[in-house]
Amino acid sequence: MRMKTEEAVLNSHVVKERPHTRTRSFWSDYVKYRYMYLLVIPGFLYFAVFKLVPMWGLLIAFKDYNPIVGFAESPWVGLKFFNEMFADEHFYIMLRNTLLINIFGLVFFFPLPILLAIMLNEVRHEVFKRINQSLVYMPHFLSWVVIASLTFFILSVDVGLLNKLIRLFGLEPYSFLNDVNLFWGLLTAQSIWKDAGWGTIIFLAAIAGVNTERYEAAVVDGANRFRQIWHVTLPAIRPTIVILLILRLGHMTDVNFEQVLLMMNPLVRDVGDVFDTYVYNNGILRGMYSVGVAVGFFKGLVGLALVMASNYVVKKMGHEGIY
Repeated sequence: MRMKTEEAVLNSHVVKERPHTRTRSFWSDYVKYRYMYLLVIPGFLYFAVFKLVPMWGLLIAFKDYNPIVGFAESPWVGLKFFNEMFADEHFYIMLRNTLLINIFGLVFFFPLPILLAIMLNEVRHEVFKRINQSLVYMPHFLSWVVIASLTFFILSVDVGLLNKLIRLFGLEPYSFLNDVNLFWGLLTAQSIWKDAGWGTIIFLAAIAGVNTERYEAAVVDGANRFRQIWHVTLPAIRPTIVILLILRLGHMTDVNFEQVLLMMNPLVRDVGDVFDTYVYNNGILRGMYSVGVAVGFFKGLVGLALVMASNYVVKKMGHEGIY
């Protein structure tokens, strides 16, 4: 009986000391890794200033915002701008264009960095490999103004290189930039040329982390290079592919605003007008700030829903999600 009483007293002291122990452990870890915490501060400040603080501005979507009277004095209008947005036929045209541009990118652009990373990883000559990596990275650092200008000099009717070649064969020049059937494919081709190489960085890092013993075991089993890629490399980087796919689905209502704005002209407006250009033309140029914020609010909700749904499906399929 005495032993049980002493054990109970000892346990009570342990329970009482546990919060203090945890606090001391936290501060000791903080002091130990203080320099790593300092590295986190710039990223934390970035998200706090540019992501969290502006969230208060979403209330503008529920107000008839007037910059003269200010945010506080602007009257509440509830869901007025959302109702007007959904009642507008042009809204569904923008929704179609936005989704189809992103679907084109998801189908044709997303797999290419994976394929390119695997191809670069298979190059055994290090100098040749580094040169190729630099070449495919470089277009990422060009602005969309430069890329739109290059596209114009290649495809335009008057000065386009392609149409000059067509004239050499005695054929009539073709207006590629004004064809509504080519617009989405043209945007996708530009994105591939600009960012496919840059997208290989994450996949190359994932491939570099694959245990080399797996390849050695595959060689012992008689697997050739293709079989090694299929049975070792791809399964090893599958978690990275899944996470990036989920994040990509969260941006299905986003497009590259500069790219679309520079490539769009009156003849392709029906297939080029997207949410971002609508916000620019109405929310900024016409001063309809509440309409612009309402569209942005809608885009954010759709992106959140897609991330949650895709993450749920991925976890049901036995893979690891983002949370």
